[in-house]
This record gives sequence, C-alpha cells and structure tokens, in this order.
Amino acid sequence: MNMVKALAGGALALGVVAGCGPKGPVLHVYTWSDYIDPEIVAEFEKANGCTVAIDTFDSNESMFAKLQAGSTGYDVITPSSYQIPLMAKNGMIRKLDKSKLPNVAKNFDKSYYAAILDKSMDYNVPYAVTYTGFAYRKDKIGNAPIDSWRVFETGAMKGRMALLADMRETIGGALKCLGYSLNTENPAEIDAAVELILKWKRNIAKFDNEQYKTAVASAEWFVGHGYSSDSVQIMEDSENVGFVLPKEGFSIACDELVVSSKAPQPELAHRFINFLYDAEIAKRNMEYVMAPMPVAPALAALDSEIKDKVVVPPETLKRGEVLRDFDEKPEIREFYVKAWDRIKAGDAK
Repeated sequence: MNMVKALAGGALALGVVAGCGPKGPVLHVYTWSDYIDPEIVAEFEKANGCTVAIDTFDSNESMFAKLQAGSTGYDVITPSSYQIPLMAKNGMIRKLDKSKLPNVAKNFDKSYYAAILDKSMDYNVPYAVTYTGFAYRKDKIGNAPIDSWRVFETGAMKGRMALLADMRETIGGALKCLGYSLNTENPAEIDAAVELILKWKRNIAKFDNEQYKTAVASAEWFVGHGYSSDSVQIMEDSENVGFVLPKEGFSIACDELVVSSKAPQPELAHRFINFLYDAEIAKRNMEYVMAPMPVAPALAALDSEIKDKVVVPPETLKRGEVLRDFDEKPEIREFYVKAWDRIKAGDAK
C-alpha cells in the first residue's frame, strides 16, 4: 500500500474512532483490506450523518467461519460470488430491496453477468472483479517460468515465494496447472492437486493472504501468488514489480455486496450500496482499488492508462475460470476441506 493510501487509511481509522458516534448511526462493513477508497467512505459519512466502521477478512472461508461462530453486528459484507449461495442457505444474508438501489438498476454493466453466479441479484450486487496470478520482482526472478504455475518448482527461489492461504485459490491453481477445472468434482484430480502443492510447499516461505503485498514490494519475496487488484497497487509504487496471469489458467472471482440478515442498519446498508454505484464515485473507487467494477458509466470514463491496468483483454480472459461453490453437493466441498487440511499438515494421501 503506497504512502498516500497509508495516510488515508490512518485518517479513516481515526474517523471511525472520532466520528459522529452517538450523534448518528454506525454502518459496519466487513470486507477485504484496501478495498474501498477512504475518501469515498468519508463522503458517505458526511452525506448521511453517520460513521462507517470497517473490519477486514483475508479469505472467504475465514469470513464464513467467523459469522457461523456467531459474530454479528455487520451490515454490509463483500464475499466472493461462490460463497453467496452457502451464506443464503445458512440465513446469513437477506434479500435486497431493489427499489432502494436505483443506481444499480441504471448503471450495472450486464457484460459482467458472466463473472457472477446468482444473476437474479436477489441477495447480491457485484462490487469488483479480481483475477488471481503472481506479483513478482522483475529484477530477481532470472529465468524462472514466471508465466506458469511451475514457477513454484524453482529451487533457486526456495523460501522467496508464497502461495495464498486460501483453499479454493491454491488448490484451484494446482488443478489448472494439471489441466483440470478448478471446480472439479473428481476426487482423483483433487488428490493429484494436493500432491503437486506438497511439492510446491517445499519451496515457498509460507501460505499467506496479506504479507505478499509488502514482501514482494520490498524484495523479501520474489513471487507472491495473489490478487490482481493488490498487485496493481504494488506496481503503482515500484517499477520492479510485475504481475502475470499464468498460461495454464487462473481464477476469476467477483466480490459482491450483500446485506447481513442481522444488519443493525439495513436502510443505511442499501444507501451505501447505491452510493457505490454512482458513476463518479465508482470511477474514483476503481482508481483506488485497481479492480474493474461493473458500473458501466464509470468504466467508460476511466483513463486509458488505468483501464489498461485493470481490465483484462478478452483473449486473456479465455484462460480464466469463475470459482463456484458446491452448495448442492456438500460432500464435494468436504473433500476440498479435507484436501486443504492435508496440504497444511504436509500429508500425502
């Protein structure tokens, strides 16, 4: 995160503590880190006489586990699309009142339907699309195959690489490397992915969802498996940092705005989602987050330099695959969970 964002984030944190407090309502947002422009948050607070309190998670699974364990008090949450059916099934989120979301009806870019699972958008409003690849140090990787998942087999960079601590993303990467779907339901293919990741594990520093952003920037690590939005943010600060989508294939995830079934401020939550779909607000937010947001007039207004960094060309997108959940097949989800447990434990089958 660059210095401007660090200072802005600090100002936001102070705003949460010293905001309007008892003078106005508090909107609680549960989202990924560095995922909304603090200046936009401040504008929403001023316009609505409220305070926005932001809490963060680093994976869909950790977010879901926290909610399942009984954490309440959140209003707006930003799970990835594949997590939403499970959240709805468990009564964690409520159906949206679309009459209170006129900006969504007016500005949603329908070309992004392909990235979301529930196209009815009864529970969900698409927020941002991310692609998973590798942030890397151009000056450190030498002849390593940086455009391939096989880069994690490079012994010369042992201890200088990291994989995401994310069950679906990392198992999905190994599946794509082997030529399989990252949504496979075949236990033999998942077992093969586990074996491959255990080989990669010998060369990585750790499984991580956050540290790669600073570790690659500082050259502590040379390769970090991570999200396009985070990686482009790093690239803005260092000409030595690059980002690549692996040739074997990669995941596409749409993070979406949902309202908790136990939201203390459901009206304010709808107002917040509608605010984020204002064309000018969405344009500025994209320039901060560095990820495409399906707000048609905002995308059209983006400077070409930024658009080239955040919008993936159609030919490249053909190598991508949208993550989906196994809501109707819990036995498949359980197989992935057990596979991930084996990876963390370092155990082959």
